[in-house]
Amino acid sequence: MFSLHDKQLSKKIVQQLKEKEISYKFMHVCGTHQDTLMKHGLDTLLKSCGIEIIQGPGCPVCVTTPKEIEEMILLGLKGKTITTFGDMLQVPGENHSLSYLRTEGCDIKTVYSIEDAVDFAKQNKSKEVVFMAVGFETTAPTTASVILNEPPENFSILCCHRTIPNALKTIVEMGEIRINGLIEPGHVSAIIGTEPYAFLSKKYHIPQVITGFDPMDILMAVWMLAKQIEKDEPYVQNEYKRVVSKEGNKKASSMLDDVFKLVDMSWRGFPVITKSGLTLKNQFESYDARKKFEDILEPLKTKKFTEPKGCRCGELLRGLITSKDCPLFGTICTPQKPVGPCMVSVEGSCNIFYKYDEK
Repeated sequence: MFSLHDKQLSKKIVQQLKEKEISYKFMHVCGTHQDTLMKHGLDTLLKSCGIEIIQGPGCPVCVTTPKEIEEMILLGLKGKTITTFGDMLQVPGENHSLSYLRTEGCDIKTVYSIEDAVDFAKQNKSKEVVFMAVGFETTAPTTASVILNEPPENFSILCCHRTIPNALKTIVEMGEIRINGLIEPGHVSAIIGTEPYAFLSKKYHIPQVITGFDPMDILMAVWMLAKQIEKDEPYVQNEYKRVVSKEGNKKASSMLDDVFKLVDMSWRGFPVITKSGLTLKNQFESYDARKKFEDILEPLKTKKFTEPKGCRCGELLRGLITSKDCPLFGTICTPQKPVGPCMVSVEGSCNIFYKYDEK
């Protein structure tokens, strides 16, 4: 909620933005930012100021590819114990979801953290426990910490971790949409700091603001971006200084460097993005489910995968459309019966839009 001071400041920001008579399109890469925008009506308010904010590939469940979903499904069908977060269970595969597999007797378990999965593996030594490790630089350090602490031999991960900066680079270079500024995620930035984004401003002349998740944070970020554009001085500005420092979390970053190596990786809706994925280094390959169960996963290596019929999540993740532009939205595709991951995840644009939009 806004305090009295915030209300006064927000009114001043909105008034001055309207006086500028501008027309800008900003992109954020965070489901929590999208939730704040919709929940508090900021999307409508800012449109009245000439500013449209679109959601990019900031939902980890949404950018996980159909192939990765099928890898987990296949491992589940072959008798492995699958552990993952609740959202992942509902993401449709080609024929089934993990949730459906559970109703058919496969050993599919919801966990709230990777530590829960490790504890289950320790208590069930006869089971091969696979954890689906999704998320960006925010959650990857937790995975790294677990690996460094030598989990049991019957535990492994299917690594689906991705990194944000090069995904943004790809969006800019694809040139499908013109973005006037980027609102960078506060939680990712708390880990990596401010410098990994700097090349986007230097090379592509794009203003950027790292911000938090309160309504006032987002309004301030928009104001800062507008001022950068006005002055024609694009750089990485840190609105979220109460949490984010220039250098980030050095301990967490060090663990990432120790455990993972950067690899080229596919994202849902995107081509392969250079150096945007994380995979375990060779010394930890005994915990790599893709190597541990290579024989089981072999049939999927060269198989081509497509989006569910009619689903436009890929375009949504690139900022090309809104949820309402998808003909399946709210009719065939709902949170109760999702067609694509953007309707499944609480960080997905369709799920958020369905929750808050007036019907």
